[in-house]
Amino acid sequence: MIPLLMTCFVVYFVSTNTGFDGSLMSSIYTQEDYLERFQLDVNSSTATGLVFSIYNVGQICAAFFCPLIDLWGRKKMILIGCWGTVVGAIITVVAHNRETLIAGRFFLSFFTTLANTSASLYVTEIANSNNRSIVAGCYNTLWYVGSILAAFTSYGSNIHHGGSERSFRIPLGMQALFPGIVGILGWFIPESPRWLVGVGKEEEGREMIAKFHCNGDRSHPLLDYEMAQIENSFRDNKLATSFKILDMRPIFQDRNTYRSLLVIAMAFFGQFSGNNVCSYYLPTMLINIGMTSTTTNVLMNAIYSIVSWVSSVIGSFAHEKVGRRKMFMFSTLACSLCLTGLAVSTARYQATQAAAASRSALAFIYLFGIMFSFAFTPMQPIYPAEISSNVLRSRSMVVLNVTAGVASFINQFASPQAMKNIGFWFYVFYVFWDIFEFFIVYFFFVETRGKTLEEMDRIFASRNPRKVSVGDYSSEDEVSLQRLHLLSVSNNYARGKVTQENV
Repeated sequence: MIPLLMTCFVVYFVSTNTGFDGSLMSSIYTQEDYLERFQLDVNSSTATGLVFSIYNVGQICAAFFCPLIDLWGRKKMILIGCWGTVVGAIITVVAHNRETLIAGRFFLSFFTTLANTSASLYVTEIANSNNRSIVAGCYNTLWYVGSILAAFTSYGSNIHHGGSERSFRIPLGMQALFPGIVGILGWFIPESPRWLVGVGKEEEGREMIAKFHCNGDRSHPLLDYEMAQIENSFRDNKLATSFKILDMRPIFQDRNTYRSLLVIAMAFFGQFSGNNVCSYYLPTMLINIGMTSTTTNVLMNAIYSIVSWVSSVIGSFAHEKVGRRKMFMFSTLACSLCLTGLAVSTARYQATQAAAASRSALAFIYLFGIMFSFAFTPMQPIYPAEISSNVLRSRSMVVLNVTAGVASFINQFASPQAMKNIGFWFYVFYVFWDIFEFFIVYFFFVETRGKTLEEMDRIFASRNPRKVSVGDYSSEDEVSLQRLHLLSVSNNYARGKVTQENV
């Protein structure tokens, strides 16, 4: 586990990119120095909203290049994405007008998306199945590390350099820190074994699995078992080694349609549950409950990131014990309750200006961050990768990023005007939306806990994947039952859960 965790530790830093941006922009967009330099209005959808949402436009555009992850490999695309992010950060930090700032944020978002998508696939594919939710799930929790760094950098810059452009240029420049680290250390990480097997480099894939899953023992039965599963998944289809990878039709054919619809749902829920509003527009939410100090609001943003990070790390361990579906259902209901409390408290404050109502609203904002981060943050990029096949995983990421980008764009472009025009009713909308999410998860989401990525192929080939994933085979015929039983027994044997005599 030591070389595996050291490798993942390097790749985890890729996840800080998007977290840094969310907290950075929510920390500086109310600063007078920033607003004056770029001639922006806090409540303007055509100005501030565009600066925020251009990030999502870059994400959507980059999504169509995600299949290159199959062509060039996970490792190479991580490096390309990180160095591109560094260049984008440099453009934003030297920008002296709104147009250059917007261009820099588009460039930064484009390459951040490529790096983030490649990294999430990478950690999912190199983790072993019995602790994948921890090893891979911790990846996205680093979103909050970037957020915390951005928030406190902005807080310190605002205190010590308020009144000058350094108050926002220092945080903008810090955005190049973690991508630069990965751009250097990333040269020393191995390639994903599933990509290696998919392009015909079986021996290199075998070496990687032997080192990271079998403690270097090439005679370990787990090595042969994992290799047999991976090779079997590529038996009929290798990874595309030409620009045929841009053909998106296979992800909506046959049983792949079910997988793609789950990817769309997860992408939308991960961005449209109220979390994006709290991440990007927390200062505006605080102003609406009477907290008008810029310095205080930046500090509150930093604390929000800390408590959410702790919750997400705990959640990555809980996913291994509880399972994805139960965690998602708990989170959606809890978020709905928190938003109900937030709407009521905000309405009460706007009517009475009572300090108790303001404190209550603040508490519900923080509780929402804890509840959402507990279940969704660890699994936002990991669950879509788990339910996608080895052959089509990178193409599924096109669907993931386009959907997430559209959801975020709608949120970030419309939120300033929505909070200004309809106030607390904006939160009420998300109350009912999160309840809708609960029912979608219950009836359609499959369970991936403790299952290999290749085992998911058999589950999605069944008549009712959701039932089979939770151990209910009532909808299956006799042949399917026999195949699923054999697969379950062999997986349990490989994980050491049953002995050879039991088999």
